Amino acid sequence: MTIPDLFFFLFAGICIASAVMVIAARNPVHSVLFLILAFVNAAGLFMLLGAEFLAMILVVVYVGAVAVLFLFVIMMLDVDFTELRQGFLEYLPVGLLIGGIFFFELALVAGGWVLNPAVTRSVTAPIAPNVSNVEALGLVLYTRYVHYFQLAGAVLLVAMIGAIVLTLRHKVSVKRQSIPVQNARSKATAMDVRKVASGQGLRDADAQEWVR
Repeated sequence: MTIPDLFFFLFAGICIASAVMVIAARNPVHSVLFLILAFVNAAGLFMLLGAEFLAMILVVVYVGAVAVLFLFVIMMLDVDFTELRQGFLEYLPVGLLIGGIFFFELALVAGGWVLNPAVTRSVTAPIAPNVSNVEALGLVLYTRYVHYFQLAGAVLLVAMIGAIVLTLRHKVSVKRQSIPVQNARSKATAMDVRKVASGQGLRDADAQEWVR
């Protein structure tokens, strides 16, 4: 066994174990920490494959931004996860059905790779050896699979808008600004000139009359 093979099994083993612990850990903070560990080991696998750009993007974007953001949000919101776990058995059949579909798809992919290893090579076109890693990634994303890339961006946009709509809560007690009312303001409605007696100034009782 060579050194690259040893590092491959090391990174792959830790990555799979961390992925299992992400869904097995009871504490959500521990799940995020295991997710960060899985991302780091996946970046190590990318380094072994020669995809240095993808490895750095995985560490900088996913570990440095997304996973840490998840961790901070979970720790600051203080969510009652005991209440969230209520009704878990009601959605268990649907979860098992979706999980079974995913497992069947993974079995098809793994079975095709074992039965006919040339299948995975036939669906990808070779890239010239004089092309850099970043340029090769750009050629794949923005030329051959540009429609799938745009579709993925549209799906993420819809998901972001849906999350904003679901979490947006309007409070009655909050004073909000009306743009048409602000644009329709004139000198007569915005200013009120009054004569104040010398030495008296404004009184607290007149605050509601002076503030509009």
